[in-house]
Amino acid sequence: MNLDQLIGTLRADPEFMGNVAHWETIPPKQAEYAPFPDGTDPRLIEVLRNRGIYQLYSHQRQAIDLASEGKDICVVTPTASGKTMCYNLPVLGEIMKNPDARALYLFPTKALSADQVAELYELIEAMHVDVKTYTYDGDTPAAARRAVRQAGHIVVTNPDMLHSGILPHHTKWVKLFENLKYIVIDEIHVYRGVFGSNLGNVIRRLLRLCEFYGSHPQFICCSATIANPDKLSESLIGRPVALVDKSGAASGERHVIFYNPPVINEQLSIRRSALQETIALASRMVDNNISTIVFAKSRVSVEVITRHLKERVREPLGNSGKVRGYRGGYLPSLRREIERGLRSGSVRAVVSTNALELGIDIGQLDVCIMCGYPGTIASTWQEAGRAGRRKNTALTILVATSAGLDQYIVSNPSYFFGHSPENALVHPDNLYVLMNHLKCAAYELPFREGDSFSQGVSTAELLDYLAEEHVLQKTGDRYYWTAEEFPAADLSLRSVTSENFLIIDISNSSDVSTIANPKVIGEMDRFTAPMLLHEHAIYLHEGQQYQVEKLDFPEKKAYVRAVDVDYYTDADLNTSIKVIDVLKDQEFASYEMAYGEIVVTWLVTMFKKFKLDTQESLGFGEVNLPELEMPTEACWWALLPSMTSGYSMDDLQGGMLGLANALREILPLYLMCSPHDLCVQYHVRDPFTRKPTLIVFDNYAGGIGLSEKVYGMKNLVFEDVASLISKCPCECGCPSCVGPVSEVGPNGKQVAFELAERLKQL
Repeated sequence: MNLDQLIGTLRADPEFMGNVAHWETIPPKQAEYAPFPDGTDPRLIEVLRNRGIYQLYSHQRQAIDLASEGKDICVVTPTASGKTMCYNLPVLGEIMKNPDARALYLFPTKALSADQVAELYELIEAMHVDVKTYTYDGDTPAAARRAVRQAGHIVVTNPDMLHSGILPHHTKWVKLFENLKYIVIDEIHVYRGVFGSNLGNVIRRLLRLCEFYGSHPQFICCSATIANPDKLSESLIGRPVALVDKSGAASGERHVIFYNPPVINEQLSIRRSALQETIALASRMVDNNISTIVFAKSRVSVEVITRHLKERVREPLGNSGKVRGYRGGYLPSLRREIERGLRSGSVRAVVSTNALELGIDIGQLDVCIMCGYPGTIASTWQEAGRAGRRKNTALTILVATSAGLDQYIVSNPSYFFGHSPENALVHPDNLYVLMNHLKCAAYELPFREGDSFSQGVSTAELLDYLAEEHVLQKTGDRYYWTAEEFPAADLSLRSVTSENFLIIDISNSSDVSTIANPKVIGEMDRFTAPMLLHEHAIYLHEGQQYQVEKLDFPEKKAYVRAVDVDYYTDADLNTSIKVIDVLKDQEFASYEMAYGEIVVTWLVTMFKKFKLDTQESLGFGEVNLPELEMPTEACWWALLPSMTSGYSMDDLQGGMLGLANALREILPLYLMCSPHDLCVQYHVRDPFTRKPTLIVFDNYAGGIGLSEKVYGMKNLVFEDVASLISKCPCECGCPSCVGPVSEVGPNGKQVAFELAERLKQL
């Protein structure tokens, strides 16, 4: 059975169609072409024609023309639309004209870097030109690194390696920095929140060194579809960009199905397991030998689905290689083997985490099944784009979970298929982020009086502060690095602070004092560690249970021992919020809204034990850890008496809890962030406003701009909160909207809806 026949079978299947919340058919699109620019190297044209490429897509020609004019550009077109040509052609053309020219390619993952280098190398080999292309990352052999530094025309790396392995050692990269013509940043939509804020500062450091060595590179950025690709690019590189967002690429017919598993508990609106439904749908594809990719959110889910599918295809001799799993933790050689199998067609189904979401070439697949909403519209289209990459018919099935975010998406298809409202936010001037990179920049090159590193924060004041702290030494008009440590080594680009706790496995030792073979198995940020790494906590790592033997707060180390128990632990966290400064505020008919600086205080006081299978409580224990304080930014709504006077205290409590739960589900849609990046709390009587108050704050020290964006949206978000609550079929509350009725009370859902309706009115 081919895919078109299968689609017809699904349409005629009443059991399947009974669970389809929406079926969108996107018609095929004809390509729009443009000729190669005048002056394109004949060798390049000949190689492309040998590959069946006789002309460019219109967006490729537009990007190449803008690059030839010396402009920084951002290309935003769908998956498999040939964005790679938008930067490879200008880069190769420049290097073939000027052999001294250099280019730097930045990809967010090693796998994507390796894939792009392989494609570029094939192109160069076919032209028989001396253009040296190398990958420079943690897997690059030491013997090859000198060759990369001295002779690499195109250096392909990732932000982490640029930050810690290239910029601090720029004196070994003189050839690159003196002749750098192009900087390519692919998949820029990935660089949001803390990661993007850190990358923005890495780019500042990179451009500072380029200026020192006399080069003035252009930027070519590529992104998936988001609401603000040009603004995101400008925030990252600190310069205006020309936007290329009209795709000329052809595409085949695409079917996108929102599949909502059937309800098995009407009162609680609990649905059948999305994992089991995904296995059933994927099995149907495998049974019909239709090439399929399945995306799951966790490593455990990937392994569970893979095991089930392998059993269906296992041959009499035990071979089940037609189905493969793919996730972080697999060795690079195994991942490359799976990718080759997908391209050759010997692998017919692959089950992956979002590791295959980005543009790694995995050949032709027909069907994409997602176990749960990936979290953003951009990521959903990226994953969907892994099927039908060669202009054929493609099918995408999104299997919704019972989570509120999933239920909102499948209940509001117009939100998903309309113009993307998602904004990727970065805040390079976050004081914590900025200060860390200022140290790195000072290590790389002394600052002079009058130098600027940030447009929003006084560089002079920060340099003077570091000099007072004896981190820098001011001599004449220059600031020199004096500390002994290497600043980039302790700074992770994926977190705000470097104060992470190391998790050390001491299973082979009798106690902490006599560690025989200590093994670091992970790390955790300082604000999460008290919750999950307190003494006697059960910590899970790749399916293995560990008990925390000791949490050494001063040394930032947690010692754990492998155990096999039938319970898990959950800590009680007391959170208090103190407003330091109100930066913006405004008053409306029934509520007051404000944005400002706060200090959040956390204290873990006790933990509970719960049985794994039945969830019953097995007792509790005390936790003795110090308080943690985090300065950050927040937005809050204080409800006036005209809005709340008609409710009892119990109903108001349940309604505000439900409203906070629903708001927590909706905000990541707008902010294109992880739900963990934000905290939503409520106070029936807030110590600062003296009124019932909803509070949203950035879950990162110093804030990363999320709550400020929420303040700017005013009441817009509550329209979707009210819609989420009203469209949920449950009677009095469930996990898909305001939370279970046992928490919000019998009237909590109704009160939450009424409050949201009033809050959406200015």
